[in-house]
Amino acid sequence: MTPPSEPHHRAADPARSRLAAAAAAVITLCAGLALRAVAEGNVAKYGGDALYTVLVLALVVLLAPRVTPLTAAVSALVFSCAVEFLQLSDIPAELSRRSGIARLVLGSTFNAPDLLWYAVGAAVGGLLHAAMRSFPARRPSVRG
Repeated sequence: MTPPSEPHHRAADPARSRLAAAAAAVITLCAGLALRAVAEGNVAKYGGDALYTVLVLALVVLLAPRVTPLTAAVSALVFSCAVEFLQLSDIPAELSRRSGIARLVLGSTFNAPDLLWYAVGAAVGGLLHAAMRSFPARRPSVRG
């Protein structure tokens, strides 16, 4: 039970949030690479799109550990969609020709269905972030 002096939705401990976000980023990156290794076609593509946004969300929390789940999810979704719309220009395609990392981060070709999968990733990531924040921090037990 939350004491009356504490708000019901208090901000998470920054160090704990950063640690969880760093772990989530590594797990998400590994999941994305594993997905590409074992799946192909739409499963790999659209699953990768959703995981891309989850990764962006984890990085947002890593940089701003007190961010709310909604703000983190919206930020990740806006970033992912901005990158997708940037693909309507020649910039990502040109950078992708020069760098494999740029290709992974920026892609090269606009694909409208990607926007839906970014929203799925933002929703799932936001729900996971909210769930993590709801776990109380461990407090040392006092025995005596």
